[in-house]
Amino acid sequence: MKALGLLLAIILVGSCASLDWWEHGNFYQVYPRSFKDSDGDGIGDLDGITQNLAYLKEIGMDGVWLSPIFKSPMRDFGYDISSFYEIQPEYGDLNSFQRLANKAKELGLRLILDFVPNHTSDLHEHFNLSVHRVEPYTNYYIWHPGVEGPNGTRVPPSNWISVFRGSAWEWNDIRKEFYLHQFLKEQPDLNYRNPAVVEEMKKVLRFWLDRGVGGFRVDAVAYMFESAEVNGRYRDEPLSRATDDPENPAYLIHSETFDQPETYNIIYQWHSLLEEYSARDNNTRIMMTEAYTSLPKVIEFFGNKTADGAQIPFNFQLITNLNQNSSAADFAKYVNIWLKALPKGRRSNWVLGNHDNGRIGSRLGKNKIDLYNIALQTLPDIAVTYYGEEIGMLDQWISWEKSIDPAGCQSSPETYTQYSRDPVRTPMQWNSRKNAGFSQAAQTWLPAADNYKRLNVFQQSHAKKSHLKIFKQLTKFRKGPILSHGDFQMRLINKQLVAYKRNLAGVGYAITVLNFARYPQHLNLTGAFEGLPRRMKVEISSLQIPTPDGSMVSPHHYRLAGESGIVLVHEYPKKKVAGRHN
Repeated sequence: MKALGLLLAIILVGSCASLDWWEHGNFYQVYPRSFKDSDGDGIGDLDGITQNLAYLKEIGMDGVWLSPIFKSPMRDFGYDISSFYEIQPEYGDLNSFQRLANKAKELGLRLILDFVPNHTSDLHEHFNLSVHRVEPYTNYYIWHPGVEGPNGTRVPPSNWISVFRGSAWEWNDIRKEFYLHQFLKEQPDLNYRNPAVVEEMKKVLRFWLDRGVGGFRVDAVAYMFESAEVNGRYRDEPLSRATDDPENPAYLIHSETFDQPETYNIIYQWHSLLEEYSARDNNTRIMMTEAYTSLPKVIEFFGNKTADGAQIPFNFQLITNLNQNSSAADFAKYVNIWLKALPKGRRSNWVLGNHDNGRIGSRLGKNKIDLYNIALQTLPDIAVTYYGEEIGMLDQWISWEKSIDPAGCQSSPETYTQYSRDPVRTPMQWNSRKNAGFSQAAQTWLPAADNYKRLNVFQQSHAKKSHLKIFKQLTKFRKGPILSHGDFQMRLINKQLVAYKRNLAGVGYAITVLNFARYPQHLNLTGAFEGLPRRMKVEISSLQIPTPDGSMVSPHHYRLAGESGIVLVHEYPKKKVAGRHN
């Protein structure tokens, strides 16, 4: 059977030279409030993470990225930071952090901290000093006296709208000026046109690097700069015509507040700072950047001809463009788009879930959990997994009355489910005991999902086959030479069936096949890849597939279950070494 088309020429993923720790890294995002509560207050904490770091090592992780842990009034659950040098008391203190860092080092895991540079909390000391015009903090934030409005009133200097709805300008009655906030009004934007702010944030990075972190995931980088003031005010943003709701951020095209060119220079400066630390002990510190923006802008975060930037600008092609109805053709399209845009010498990364998006099983299909985890772990280079995706956690419905995420609460009872991120942040499901084994508290900050008694780590660890066991097989195989160093060649077999081959000369190859159809498909790879043997070994397969792992099957004639994935392996014969004659 001939493949419908060659989607991608062979891409050389890497030579057999040893890789730096992050280049084929497996990263796990921990949402600290929801991972493990060690003290019974219903909120996850650092000691809870420390207690379970061995689990993350066991499932094959190299790096552990922590969502914000710095001191915060929690108006946006840690993305509103009141001190960059202290731990949020609910999570512990600097001693708790040091215990975590020490345990991570003992296990060979790198800690990646969430760094939120665009704004602080309005309770940050620097904002209070800025409000009162105390130098050098007067211009640490973006202030404007406003412009004259009706009846002598002062109105904002532009029409800019916050991500969380309504004007992005808030009047401060003490300073008698407006300040900019691209998120909540309790999150005033820092002014990166002030060199003192740039140096202050470098000081923050150094503080945590000195405490042994392996790098930073940088939040919302595309918002860090706004266009400069012109003739006493800021340029209005044009209407988008996407909605008639003037409070909705989609009402405007964010040409003045998003993706400003000055952003990249700051990222390049931070890379240089990280390089200083990397050079000291020959241990690379990394930067991940988060920007839901156009692909050319994402690629720019890698660096340019004169400066390096982030090693891992998050690739959101799959997370933003795929849904439950996506086909193999859709999947292949967005894999291709990323790989074709990837600059020479840079590493791919793949993200399928995080704290801002529905879980894989809820967003992409419950029956496709293994399919997508197989894809994530067998695509080239770097994989990022959101906590609980290894066991197939699902979104938990939470009523309007019990919603606490500001993204949902700022909307309405009719629309909150479109915005609330509470459903993807529920407690980690460790076992079938109280609160899913997350906490002994009478009530947890968010409730455990309804399905935790039948879907949890303990249950899946003891099942004959489970999402967790498949995930662990994947990460173990992933560390082998074929997926670490093999090239990449992808074929679309038909609209619902895609296959890609990872080949390493002298070692062997693995072929991953993904069936996006709800029904079984006849698999025949004869026309897709040349020189295939009569039989190949089943290395890993989805729950739906009855063929035992380790079995030999024909790549030319196999019935592949609906919504499933399978990894087939062929090893090249080892060359005989001629014996010595004395």
